[in-house]
Amino acid sequence: VQLQASGGGLVQAGGSLRLSCSASNRIFSRSVMAWYRQAPGTERELVATITSGGTTNYADSVKGRFTVSRDNAKNMVYLQMNSLKSEDTAVYYCNLEFGLLGFWGQGTLVTVSS
Repeated sequence: VQLQASGGGLVQAGGSLRLSCSASNRIFSRSVMAWYRQAPGTERELVATITSGGTTNYADSVKGRFTVSRDNAKNMVYLQMNSLKSEDTAVYYCNLEFGLLGFWGQGTLVTVSS
């Protein structure tokens, strides 16, 4: 499984970005997809998840600001990030979980300037 994340960049505080992640494998539609992030000097943390059926879950720090969605027909998962804060600065990774298997994309950098 290959995952390709994109959409990161530099944005001012209060701005928005949309991250995208494409998956190469047909198991995508049956997988749980997740976004994680890792800021310098910190551990990777879970940001949001979305099940194959569309049930979502968010870290408390992003609730009400971030929205995860998926398009199973296109093998795509998205993370809409609004009202960005400097503490959202991190490398964002998409993750695919299928049973006991887990796969990671290469990450995309989001930098929020204050």
